[in-house]
Formats: sequence, structure tokens, C-alpha cells
Amino acid sequence: MDAWRKSFDFLTGRRLAIYPKTKEEGAFLHAHALARAGDLKGAVATLNGIVATAPDVAAAFEAQGEFLDMLGQTEKAMSLYEASRKLKKGLRPGAPDRPFFLRRASRATAEIASYTSVVQNVKHRVLPLIARGNAFLSEGQPAEALTDYEAALKLKPGLPDVLGLKAEALLMLGRFAQAAATFDGACTAQPRNTDFLSGRAIARLALGRLEDADVDWRHQLDLLPRELASARACVALRLADYEKAVPELERALEKEPHDPYWQLYRMTALRRLGHPISTSFPELKTWPGPLLGLHIKAMSAEELLAQADTPQWKAEALFQLGVLALRDDPAEARRRFDEVVSKAPPSMIEYAAARHELARLGS
Repeated sequence: MDAWRKSFDFLTGRRLAIYPKTKEEGAFLHAHALARAGDLKGAVATLNGIVATAPDVAAAFEAQGEFLDMLGQTEKAMSLYEASRKLKKGLRPGAPDRPFFLRRASRATAEIASYTSVVQNVKHRVLPLIARGNAFLSEGQPAEALTDYEAALKLKPGLPDVLGLKAEALLMLGRFAQAAATFDGACTAQPRNTDFLSGRAIARLALGRLEDADVDWRHQLDLLPRELASARACVALRLADYEKAVPELERALEKEPHDPYWQLYRMTALRRLGHPISTSFPELKTWPGPLLGLHIKAMSAEELLAQADTPQWKAEALFQLGVLALRDDPAEARRRFDEVVSKAPPSMIEYAAARHELARLGS
């Protein structure tokens, strides 16, 4: 690890003391180092610690299965591959209108370990830094990602793609003014890049620049091809433009008929338009089933909020409660939307939609 830090100092001009950020990442580095040295049993034993302490890390099962496969223990390896597959299936990808590395539904710990080895051994190359930065960002580690992107920009100053990535890291860090300014530079270089427009819209919205954010989202919507219905639906939902959202959601459902979020968002849009909603969907005991249940009065507000035990679920629940209150109790709807804005990250669809609903309510 010390050797890696020293090699990285050459690029950044400073010591990076924040990696590995978790014991799991350190264990991945150690396990892969052991495997490269030929100690597969030691690598498996090291990964046992990750599985024991963080059993939700699908990559640990996958890597352990790979090493067991190489040791000839195929049956055990297959069971671990299956465990990894099930864990990945339970993860929801990010919104499809956002950059690809933020849409992934799996942990990137193993990738970070692999890219670190490349960065350590291949100097003065931009791509490994970008790749590891993207993996850090998908893991929710924007400070580490920012360091990699700045190192890449030191090697290739002004590279538009890396400017956009740096802006995403700043956005995740909550440094919205810097993010917006960096996105400005990226958008000037590539004005039709929908990822840059999406990120800048979120930064502008977080700064209270609703009209400027809408300009970017409308431009993004114009540029997104028709076949990307789910991405177009998400942009329309951020704008709280339910007329545009409904046909896109219906096309998204044609491709993914069992996706409960497309069902939920279509139901939300129809309700906001005053159209009848369907109740013909399978009962879902897992999230977002309770949100669907709320719309058909199979779930009370109290029951819903009790089940919303993550910040994301809480924001989704509060937004839906606001939607349901709009017709009969605008004051209650305003209170719920205010809670969404105060609790949710600006990158969430519900945050943007709540800001638009509040603007319509005169808040």
C-alpha cells in the first residue's frame, strides 16, 4: 500500500491517505495481491472475512468463487456465483438518465482493487485513473474519485470527458457551485452531451436555479433518442411534466413490464393528471410495493413511513404522500414536499419533482 501511495504522490503532488476507505476494500487489495502471488488459499481466506462481516458485498462472493474455481473446487465456486447473482438482482440500478457508472447495481470494490494495481504499475496513463475514479464514484466515494480525476486532468488538461466526471464528483460532495462551473466548461466543449446536461441541471437546481436547471433538462430530453424511453421518462419526471412522462413510462413498461418503479411512476403521473389508475399489479411485499399500496389505499401513511427505513425510501414515501395530499390538502402536500427537499439529495428524481411541485404551489 505504501508503494502505491508513493507512486500516486508523483501524479497528485500530495499523499492520498483516504484509501482504502473500508476494511473490505483493503481486504480486496490484499486478496488479489495474494492471488497474483499464487496464494489462492490465502486469497480465499482473506475474502472469508469480507463475507462474514459484510455479506451484502456481491463482489466478495464472486471473487471468492473465482479463486475456488482456480483451485478446482467447482461446486463451492458455483454456489458463490449464485449468491453473487442473487445479491446483484436485489440491487436497484441508478436512474437511467444519469451517466452509466452511476446506474450500476453492483459493488465496485473488486474493480477498485484491480485498477489500483494498474495505476501502481502503469505510470502517466489517464484511462486507469478515469476507470478507478468512476468505480469510486459508483461506490459513493466522491473524494477519492475527485483525486483520480484531478490526477488525470494534470496529465491531460482540459479533457472534456474528465471535466464532466470531476463535476460529478463535486456534485456528490455537495460542492454545487464548483460543480456547476465545471459542468459549464464541459458543456461548452460538448454542448450535446446529455450526461453533462443532466449533471449541470442537478447542480443548478441545488443552487436554487430552477429555470436554468429546466433549460438543461429540456435540452437533454430533446437530445435523448426515442428508444431510450426510461431515460426520457426520468427527465420528464424531474421536470414534473406528467403529460410527457406518461407515454415514455408506458413504453418503458413495454420493455420492462415487471419493473415496479415504472408502474409506480406511471401511477403517480396519471394521478397528477387526474386520470384513473389501475390496481391490476402483483402484490409486492418488498419496496417499492408499499408505495404502490399507498395509492390503492392498502397502506396507511403511518405504515408506509414505518417501512421507509433508508433515506432514499423516506424521500420516496414523503413525495408520494405529497402527491396524494395535493387535491384535498395543499398545505399538507406543501409540508411533505418541503420534507423531501430538506432530506433528499438533489440527484433524486423526487427532489426535482418536489421542487417543481412547490413552485406550482407558490412556495
